[in-house]
Amino acid sequence: MRIGVPREIKDNEYRVAMVPAGVEELTQRGHEVLIERGAGLGSGIGDDDYALAGATLLDTHAAVFAAAEMIVKVKEPLPAEYPLVRAGQIVFTYFHFAASRQLTLAMRDAKAACVAYETIEDARGELPLLIPMSEVAGRMAIQEGARCLEKPMFGRGILLGGVPGVCPANVLVIGGGVVGANAAQIAAGMGANVVVLDVDLPRLRYLDDVMPPNVRTVMSNAHTLREHLRSADLVIGAVLIHGARAPRLVTRQMLGLMKTGSVIVDVAVDQGGCVETSRPTTHSDPTFLVDGVVHYCVANMPGAVAGTSTFALTNATLRYVRILADRGLSDAIAADPGLAKGVNLLNGRITHPRVADAHDLEYTPLEAAGT
Repeated sequence: MRIGVPREIKDNEYRVAMVPAGVEELTQRGHEVLIERGAGLGSGIGDDDYALAGATLLDTHAAVFAAAEMIVKVKEPLPAEYPLVRAGQIVFTYFHFAASRQLTLAMRDAKAACVAYETIEDARGELPLLIPMSEVAGRMAIQEGARCLEKPMFGRGILLGGVPGVCPANVLVIGGGVVGANAAQIAAGMGANVVVLDVDLPRLRYLDDVMPPNVRTVMSNAHTLREHLRSADLVIGAVLIHGARAPRLVTRQMLGLMKTGSVIVDVAVDQGGCVETSRPTTHSDPTFLVDGVVHYCVANMPGAVAGTSTFALTNATLRYVRILADRGLSDAIAADPGLAKGVNLLNGRITHPRVADAHDLEYTPLEAAGT
């Protein structure tokens, strides 16, 4: 199979979807890997590294899309890339379709086979391609949130961990999954007072067992959310529903409960956000103010630490790239039901029910969409 890896064009996105080790493995299996020149520079990988691993280097974005049977990316195609995607082409990347009707309709009309990293499941029902970037995003959320609390960023001007004689900040983490657990761990390590809200009692019990003493777990409901928003200096939105739009748990009205200069980092913004006032931002313009509350809503947070993120992501994705390349889409999804759950669109039909529900569009079961 001819596998294309284009350079990412999203604002300040420095990750790349394949490292030289992946190129070497795939070419040894008889596949051809096409890399756009400069695709790996943001992750510290030069064109010569890819060439030595056996890749064919192409000069333009369009050339990679035109030649490849499967495109492997990091982020969803942007409008400039929509015309490059063609019928029957496999596009393997983070799509987050539930957050964008425009993207959903464009890929439906292109009749591509859209395999989304974020909805592939393993045998335990976990999300193996979402986990590594959720780990990065959770840890980054505290790093960025701490910076946004500084006065030049219009924050409260407080240090997350305080100092002797001065209390540390209060951090509220909404959601106790991978993002939330990593955020809580880093915030606790910096000395903050941390509260994790979640609706899953067994998960709260687990977090209570493994987290340090300055992390408390609380059952999430409207009452406890309002109560803890009042005291929070930094709020991390870390809610995920597999394949669906994130629920809007923090309303505009609730912002009135928060302190002026407090900070919200909505990690769920790539799935629409769990804060009503969130909207996607970029690394070049990451924050905005609503009712005196700083919002950080960068939709590709791990892209800023590509030296870590690229290798963490490709450690997880290469197995699936190999399966798709070796077996083709039809045989691959027949052999792996978890991979089949990653097929969100196929032959112009929406094959993931939560994507269809998010946009009130027609849903077609995968087996009826044809391969």
